[in-house]
Amino acid sequence: QVQLVESGGGLVQAGGSLRLSCAASGRSVSAYAMGWFRQAPGKEREFVAAITWISGYTYYADSLKGRFTISRDNAKNTVYLQVNNLKAEDTALYYCAARLYRGAHSNISHEYAYWGQGTQVTVFS
Repeated sequence: QVQLVESGGGLVQAGGSLRLSCAASGRSVSAYAMGWFRQAPGKEREFVAAITWISGYTYYADSLKGRFTISRDNAKNTVYLQVNNLKAEDTALYYCAARLYRGAHSNISHEYAYWGQGTQVTVFS
């Protein structure tokens, strides 16, 4: 079992930045790959990025490369998602998720077994 708690969302003006956090707890957290997804109203859940605890190996959605940076702090069991130059289309509920890592990342949401409750990001212009 892995528990995930996101924080850091909020109301941000277009062009601004946010850093989302995901605190992980439970057994063998390091065996999991951590992912960020987002879901805008009326749209399907979308993969953003993923990272492994041990090596820090990252994987990004092609369409989102450049403005999003995933990182982790192993001492705090926390994964971060830095988002720069926010745009209105970034408005969504951002979720942290975990899946057992078997040598390759995944951008498929149903392959992630554990999910946080989400943190809302709203971008206004």
